Amino acid sequence: MRSAASGSAFTEPDRPKNLQIRFLTVGGSYVDVTGPGHESSKHEWRCRGCQDTSQRPEQDYLFRIRRGANEHAGMCRAIPLS
Repeated sequence: MRSAASGSAFTEPDRPKNLQIRFLTVGGSYVDVTGPGHESSKHEWRCRGCQDTSQRPEQDYLFRIRRGANEHAGMCRAIPLS
């Protein structure tokens, strides 16, 4: 009988210096939310699988940008290429 594999088949990439939140995507990649911290309105997100980013690039407060990053992670099926 086979047992389920634990964890992702992919290695977590290095964390950027200004990483605030990292979401795991459905495809096993990551969406990174970066910025200077809670008080700043200069946060953005980038998917390491499909390379999508927050729109135009949208920069906003962490509590607002988090929603878009989490929604993207819940739908993205792109796998990491490196």
